Amino acid sequence: MSRHFGRRRALAKTTLTFRAGQVTGLFGPNGAGKTTLLGILSTVVRPTAGEVRYGGATARALGDPLRGRIGVLGHDLFLYGDLSARENLEFFGRLYGVERLEDRVAQALASARLDDRAHDRVASFSRGLRQRLALERALIHDPRLVLLDEPFTGLDDESAGLLGERLQKLRAAGAIVLMATHDFESADGLIDRMIALRAGKVREIVPDGGSLRDRYRRAMAEEWA
Repeated sequence: MSRHFGRRRALAKTTLTFRAGQVTGLFGPNGAGKTTLLGILSTVVRPTAGEVRYGGATARALGDPLRGRIGVLGHDLFLYGDLSARENLEFFGRLYGVERLEDRVAQALASARLDDRAHDRVASFSRGLRQRLALERALIHDPRLVLLDEPFTGLDDESAGLLGERLQKLRAAGAIVLMATHDFESADGLIDRMIALRAGKVREIVPDGGSLRDRYRRAMAEEWA
């Protein structure tokens, strides 16, 4: 598939396959096409050419039920500051028709370590606490496809560790996880597959020793067809 914005090429003839139980890291400089790729996979952005198939069918064929199987955490956290942490999760849980919502919200608050802040207005939260809550908002309906754009933003070491635990649980549950990030250190050891993007082009970086950052730097120093 390809995606152009006027004369700017955001993605160029990209072909990728993502599988259940796999965490894929998307790396690349600003403007490389990472957010565009996530937008297309979330069905919010349409490709200029080509198509995305979800288990053999397109987004148009699957319709709204497909969107109910996708969880997205982006730069906009989609939280309501005037509502409490619990009320935010309850609101989004109702939108997705989550069963046993009270229990599911309690589990989400526990996963985010926000039990003691459940009734506090989100406007009073730090960026890191909002990020933790937004992750649970994105996962409240147990999505099959999870798209994360810079999920480590604002997280301290403890919160980054919690995110790592959530990624491991998602992998074990058979979810498909794509994570765009610049945080090589936090992502190291959490991903199963590494994809690099540059100027709309995509390259898979195979494990060949060294850290994620070292492998990325070697890939960026090479010529791309």
